[in-house]
Amino acid sequence: MTQALFNNYKRRPVHLVKGEGTKVWDENGKQYLDFVAGIAVLALGHSHPILVNAMKEQSEKLWHVSNLFENPEQEKLAASLVADTHLSHGFFCNSGTEANEAAIKMARKHTGKHKMITFLHSFHGRTFGSMSATGQEKVHSGFGPIVETFEYLPFNDVEALKAAADDDTAAIMLEVVQGEGGVNPVTPEFAEAIQAICDEKGILLVVDEVQTGIARTGTRYAWEQTALKPDIVTLAKGLGGGFPIGAMLGTAELFETFSPGSHGTTFGGNPMATHVAQAVIDTVFDQQFLADVEEKSMFFKQQLAEALPNLQVRGMGLLLGIESPKPIADVINEAEAKGLLLVGAGETTVRLLPPLTVSKEEIKEAVAILKDILA
Repeated sequence: MTQALFNNYKRRPVHLVKGEGTKVWDENGKQYLDFVAGIAVLALGHSHPILVNAMKEQSEKLWHVSNLFENPEQEKLAASLVADTHLSHGFFCNSGTEANEAAIKMARKHTGKHKMITFLHSFHGRTFGSMSATGQEKVHSGFGPIVETFEYLPFNDVEALKAAADDDTAAIMLEVVQGEGGVNPVTPEFAEAIQAICDEKGILLVVDEVQTGIARTGTRYAWEQTALKPDIVTLAKGLGGGFPIGAMLGTAELFETFSPGSHGTTFGGNPMATHVAQAVIDTVFDQQFLADVEEKSMFFKQQLAEALPNLQVRGMGLLLGIESPKPIADVINEAEAKGLLLVGAGETTVRLLPPLTVSKEEIKEAVAILKDILA
């Protein structure tokens, strides 16, 4: 069959047509548990009434205006995202890779330096700047010279970091949990070393929370569970609950760096995106909601430990990874056949990313399928 799309995605032969909460259905009526959630996007699951109503409400008012005009929805959302943190300002765009591009530009412009330290197995996006920040050769391959100057260090290696961080370093950029790279959390010792080096040498700290942010790890942001105090934080995925939006947050010291004309976007932070994102934030930043995510995370880990005692489970909150003894593609295909949708992380890790609204019964169903495949 002739296809009108480029072949840059290795698509699965499943056509999903309906979703509700954690469940989705294909065109043949088969039901699945969705533990991909759009790759950590669907914080509130599929077709959540709060988001459906928010979208309907805003669609009847105003969809888009240029960023040449004031946008109270942006102001409100930015204030919600930085509330009760040391951060003070926000910039809105359309995706995680755009948020990371903005962060790279901000770090270089603010410091006047070009060197940035990132880490092996990291993932920061696929545009040229964010791709260059990514510590994976397979992401760089085939595109010619990448953006200078990024130095990739082993993750959680304190001595390598001490040797590399110098007076020419503009920023250190990392994920609190390397999602695409195998669900690898930062160690407490490494987080402390990073913060100490940034403080000592005046290096900016950029934390990529595209996958870990917006309550995914049981707190508003994953950095809140570490010694890290970022100058810049990037967000996307769960922020819009399925509607495209990204954000870069920063401290007051950075305010003058992004002066008029220094950076911009046509669609970023439009009224539809910010209104839906505000509905997400108002829901998931609630203290009881966050406590529920952490409780479900502990329950999930306990269930996995009992069902698969010989396999390593890593991660934070509802971003978990299982080190698989079987090829990842086989695990994903077998799970799909049994009604569970999964995604890999690296070459040996099964990633588990259910909606934050997942029930304990749904977690038990998923674990039973995983046990059947992996035990």
